[in-house]
Amino acid sequence: ISICRDLPNIEVITFSVNGISDLEPLHQCQNLSELYLRKNNIASLNELFYLKNLPRLRVLWLSENPCCGSDPHHYRMTVLRNLPSLQKLDNQAVTEEELSQALIDGEEITAPPARRKVENGCPESTTSSAADSTTETESELLNFSLEETNKIREELGMKPVPRDKFSSFSPRERDCNRKKRNNVLNAILLLMKELDTEGLEIVQQTVGRRLQAFQKKELQEE
Repeated sequence: ISICRDLPNIEVITFSVNGISDLEPLHQCQNLSELYLRKNNIASLNELFYLKNLPRLRVLWLSENPCCGSDPHHYRMTVLRNLPSLQKLDNQAVTEEELSQALIDGEEITAPPARRKVENGCPESTTSSAADSTTETESELLNFSLEETNKIREELGMKPVPRDKFSSFSPRERDCNRKKRNNVLNAILLLMKELDTEGLEIVQQTVGRRLQAFQKKELQEE
Protein backbone atom coordinates (compact mmCIF):
# COMPACT_ATOMS: atom_id res chain seq x y z
CA ILE A 1 0.00 0.00 0.00
CA SER A 2 3.00 2.32 -0.38
CA ILE A 3 1.14 4.00 -3.26
CA CYS A 4 -1.05 5.66 -0.61
CA ARG A 5 1.83 7.95 0.33
CA ASP A 6 1.21 9.74 -2.97
CA LEU A 7 -2.56 9.99 -2.48
CA PRO A 8 -3.11 12.50 0.33
CA ASN A 9 -6.62 13.33 -0.93
CA ILE A 10 -7.92 9.78 -1.24
CA GLU A 11 -11.19 9.22 0.65
CA VAL A 12 -11.92 5.47 0.39
CA ILE A 13 -9.35 2.66 0.51
CA THR A 14 -10.09 -1.06 0.29
CA PHE A 15 -7.23 -3.56 0.62
CA SER A 16 -8.95 -6.54 2.23
CA VAL A 17 -7.30 -9.97 1.87
CA ASN A 18 -3.96 -8.68 0.61
CA GLY A 19 -1.35 -9.76 3.16
CA ILE A 20 -0.91 -6.19 4.45
CA SER A 21 0.97 -5.82 7.73
CA ASP A 22 2.07 -2.15 7.77
CA LEU A 23 -0.27 0.87 7.96
CA GLU A 24 2.46 3.52 7.98
CA PRO A 25 1.79 4.59 4.34
CA LEU A 26 -1.70 5.76 5.38
CA HIS A 27 -0.67 8.37 7.93
CA GLN A 28 -0.67 11.22 5.38
CA CYS A 29 -4.10 10.44 3.91
CA GLN A 30 -5.79 13.33 5.70
CA ASN A 31 -9.05 13.04 3.72
CA LEU A 32 -9.47 9.31 4.30
CA SER A 33 -13.00 8.54 5.53
CA GLU A 34 -13.39 4.78 4.89
CA LEU A 35 -10.72 2.10 5.29
CA TYR A 36 -11.30 -1.60 4.60
CA LEU A 37 -8.49 -3.89 5.79
CA ARG A 38 -10.32 -7.09 6.66
CA LYS A 39 -8.36 -10.36 6.53
CA ASN A 40 -4.77 -9.15 6.32
CA ASN A 41 -1.63 -9.83 8.39
CA ILE A 42 -1.80 -6.85 10.75
CA ALA A 43 -0.18 -8.31 13.84
CA SER A 44 -0.29 -5.42 16.31
CA LEU A 45 -2.92 -2.89 17.34
CA ASN A 46 -0.01 -0.46 17.55
CA GLU A 47 -0.54 -0.01 13.80
CA LEU A 48 -3.46 2.22 14.85
CA PHE A 49 -0.79 4.77 15.72
CA TYR A 50 -0.69 5.69 12.02
CA LEU A 51 -4.46 6.28 11.89
CA LYS A 52 -4.82 8.44 15.00
CA ASN A 53 -4.23 11.72 13.18
CA LEU A 54 -6.66 11.11 10.31
CA PRO A 55 -9.41 13.62 11.16
CA ARG A 56 -12.06 12.35 8.73
CA LEU A 57 -11.83 8.59 9.29
CA ARG A 58 -15.34 7.39 10.10
CA VAL A 59 -15.45 3.76 8.88
CA LEU A 60 -12.85 1.08 9.66
CA TRP A 61 -13.04 -2.64 8.94
CA LEU A 62 -10.14 -4.41 10.65
CA SER A 63 -11.67 -7.70 11.72
CA GLU A 64 -10.01 -11.09 11.11
CA ASN A 65 -6.49 -9.76 11.47
CA PRO A 66 -4.07 -11.29 14.00
CA CYS A 67 -4.14 -8.02 15.98
CA CYS A 68 -7.78 -8.64 16.93
CA GLY A 69 -6.61 -11.35 19.35
CA SER A 70 -8.86 -13.62 21.41
CA ASP A 71 -10.59 -10.89 23.41
CA PRO A 72 -13.06 -9.07 21.13
CA HIS A 73 -14.04 -6.59 23.88
CA HIS A 74 -10.46 -5.49 24.53
CA TYR A 75 -9.85 -5.21 20.78
CA ARG A 76 -12.91 -3.05 20.14
CA MET A 77 -12.33 -0.87 23.19
CA THR A 78 -8.70 -0.28 22.22
CA VAL A 79 -9.62 0.69 18.67
CA LEU A 80 -12.31 3.10 19.86
CA ARG A 81 -10.10 4.66 22.52
CA ASN A 82 -7.53 5.53 19.88
CA LEU A 83 -9.99 6.34 17.08
CA PRO A 84 -12.94 7.98 18.89
CA SER A 85 -14.22 9.62 15.69
CA LEU A 86 -15.22 6.28 14.18
CA GLN A 87 -18.91 5.87 13.42
CA LYS A 88 -18.65 2.25 12.33
CA LEU A 89 -16.11 -0.43 13.27
CA ASP A 90 -16.17 -3.85 11.57
CA ASN A 91 -19.60 -3.10 10.11
CA GLN A 92 -21.06 -2.35 13.57
CA ALA A 93 -22.20 1.13 14.55
CA VAL A 94 -20.24 2.81 17.34
CA THR A 95 -22.31 4.04 20.30
CA GLU A 96 -21.67 6.85 22.76
CA GLU A 97 -21.69 4.26 25.56
CA GLU A 98 -18.89 2.33 23.87
CA LEU A 99 -16.80 5.46 23.46
CA SER A 100 -17.15 6.21 27.17
CA GLN A 101 -16.32 2.63 28.13
CA ALA A 102 -13.32 2.64 25.81
CA LEU A 103 -11.68 5.29 27.98
CA ILE A 104 -11.73 2.73 30.81
CA ASP A 105 -11.22 -0.62 29.10
CA GLY A 106 -9.22 0.38 26.03
CA GLU A 107 -5.46 0.60 25.81
CA GLU A 108 -3.88 3.90 24.77
CA ILE A 109 -1.44 3.53 21.86
CA THR A 110 1.40 6.02 21.98
CA ALA A 111 4.06 4.48 19.72
CA PRO A 112 4.28 2.69 16.37
CA PRO A 113 4.96 -1.07 16.28
CA ALA A 114 8.26 -2.78 15.64
CA ARG A 115 8.65 -3.85 12.02
CA ARG A 116 8.87 -7.42 10.77
CA LYS A 117 11.18 -8.50 7.96
CA VAL A 118 9.77 -8.54 4.44
CA GLU A 119 11.41 -10.67 1.77
CA ASN A 120 11.05 -10.67 -2.03
CA GLY A 121 8.27 -8.10 -1.91
CA CYS A 122 5.87 -10.49 -0.17
CA PRO A 123 4.80 -9.81 3.43
CA GLU A 124 6.10 -12.37 5.91
CA SER A 125 3.35 -14.84 6.70
CA THR A 126 2.32 -15.78 10.23
CA THR A 127 1.27 -19.21 11.42
CA SER A 128 -1.75 -17.70 13.13
CA SER A 129 -2.90 -15.87 10.03
CA ALA A 130 -6.63 -15.30 10.10
CA ALA A 131 -6.80 -15.98 6.37
CA ASP A 132 -5.41 -19.50 6.97
CA SER A 133 -7.50 -20.33 10.04
CA THR A 134 -10.83 -19.14 8.71
CA THR A 135 -13.45 -21.53 7.42
CA GLU A 136 -15.03 -18.89 5.22
CA THR A 137 -15.68 -20.17 1.71
CA GLU A 138 -14.11 -18.92 -1.50
CA SER A 139 -17.49 -17.69 -2.67
CA GLU A 140 -18.06 -15.58 0.45
CA LEU A 141 -14.63 -14.00 0.14
CA LEU A 142 -15.18 -13.24 -3.51
CA ASN A 143 -18.53 -11.61 -2.80
CA PHE A 144 -16.96 -9.41 -0.14
CA SER A 145 -14.04 -8.29 -2.29
CA LEU A 146 -16.34 -7.66 -5.25
CA GLU A 147 -18.56 -5.47 -3.07
CA GLU A 148 -15.61 -3.39 -1.90
CA THR A 149 -14.17 -2.99 -5.40
CA ASN A 150 -17.53 -1.89 -6.76
CA LYS A 151 -17.79 0.64 -3.94
CA ILE A 152 -14.62 2.27 -5.23
CA ARG A 153 -15.88 2.12 -8.82
CA GLU A 154 -19.11 3.82 -7.71
CA GLU A 155 -17.06 6.60 -6.11
CA LEU A 156 -15.26 6.99 -9.44
CA GLY A 157 -18.53 7.12 -11.39
CA MET A 158 -17.76 3.78 -13.04
CA LYS A 159 -20.06 0.85 -13.73
CA PRO A 160 -19.87 -2.08 -11.26
CA VAL A 161 -17.82 -5.14 -12.18
CA PRO A 162 -20.01 -8.17 -13.00
CA ARG A 163 -19.26 -11.23 -10.90
CA ASP A 164 -18.18 -13.28 -13.92
CA LYS A 165 -15.59 -10.62 -14.79
CA PHE A 166 -14.22 -10.52 -11.24
CA SER A 167 -13.28 -14.15 -10.76
CA SER A 168 -9.84 -13.66 -12.32
CA PHE A 169 -8.69 -11.74 -9.24
CA SER A 170 -10.07 -13.92 -6.49
CA PRO A 171 -8.93 -12.70 -3.02
CA ARG A 172 -7.77 -16.19 -2.03
CA GLU A 173 -4.95 -16.22 -4.58
CA ARG A 174 -1.78 -17.00 -2.62
CA ASP A 175 0.79 -16.58 -5.35
CA CYS A 176 2.86 -13.45 -4.69
CA ASN A 177 2.72 -12.26 -8.30
CA ARG A 178 -1.05 -12.50 -8.34
CA LYS A 179 -1.27 -10.54 -5.08
CA LYS A 180 0.91 -7.86 -6.64
CA ARG A 181 -1.45 -7.72 -9.61
CA ASN A 182 -4.40 -7.24 -7.27
CA ASN A 183 -2.58 -4.43 -5.49
CA VAL A 184 -1.76 -2.77 -8.80
CA LEU A 185 -5.40 -2.98 -9.84
CA ASN A 186 -6.59 -1.36 -6.61
CA ALA A 187 -3.89 1.30 -6.88
CA ILE A 188 -5.00 2.16 -10.42
CA LEU A 189 -8.61 2.53 -9.29
CA LEU A 190 -7.52 4.77 -6.44
CA LEU A 191 -5.29 6.91 -8.66
CA MET A 192 -8.06 7.39 -11.21
CA LYS A 193 -10.04 9.28 -8.61
CA GLU A 194 -7.32 11.95 -8.68
CA LEU A 195 -7.70 12.54 -12.46
CA ASP A 196 -9.78 15.20 -14.20
CA THR A 197 -11.81 14.66 -17.39
CA GLU A 198 -8.82 15.09 -19.67
CA GLY A 199 -6.77 12.61 -17.66
CA LEU A 200 -9.55 10.02 -17.65
CA GLU A 201 -9.93 10.36 -21.42
CA ILE A 202 -6.22 9.65 -21.86
CA VAL A 203 -6.56 6.56 -19.65
CA GLN A 204 -9.60 5.42 -21.64
CA GLN A 205 -7.72 5.76 -24.94
CA THR A 206 -4.69 3.94 -23.59
CA VAL A 207 -6.78 1.10 -22.20
CA GLY A 208 -8.65 0.82 -25.50
CA ARG A 209 -5.43 0.47 -27.47
CA ARG A 210 -4.04 -2.08 -25.04
CA LEU A 211 -7.23 -4.16 -25.18
CA GLN A 212 -7.11 -4.11 -28.98
CA ALA A 213 -3.51 -5.34 -28.85
CA PHE A 214 -4.46 -8.20 -26.52
CA GLN A 215 -7.42 -9.16 -28.71
CA LYS A 216 -5.23 -9.15 -31.82
CA LYS A 217 -2.68 -11.35 -30.08
CA GLU A 218 -5.37 -13.84 -29.02
CA LEU A 219 -6.68 -14.06 -32.59
CA GLN A 220 -3.17 -14.73 -33.89
CA GLU A 221 -2.65 -17.49 -31.31
CA GLU A 222 -5.91 -19.15 -32.36
